[in-house]
Amino acid sequence: MRQAHPMTIALDCWKLGVEAAVVINLRLPKLMAGNPGAFAEAQKMVAEKIEAAAILQWKAMTGALGTTPLSMMHASTSHYRKEVGKNRRRLSRG
Repeated sequence: MRQAHPMTIALDCWKLGVEAAVVINLRLPKLMAGNPGAFAEAQKMVAEKIEAAAILQWKAMTGALGTTPLSMMHASTSHYRKEVGKNRRRLSRG
């Protein structure tokens, strides 16, 4: 893997924050509805967060994130951006 540049990582972290804010804005109306769908969405949200963290921990333990702090940060940010992107696409559909 190519050496990650610190500014690239900083930009990726910023993008992750913006994408997460979009997901929060898409998810809040669903959660505030207070219906069974809101309960299902809350359960799905918590399960996805636990799964994403567990997969990232597994990658860290197996060395899949890289060997340098920069490569680990880049791989971690990429991991979460993929997960947040999946949520954005799912919540945007309806």
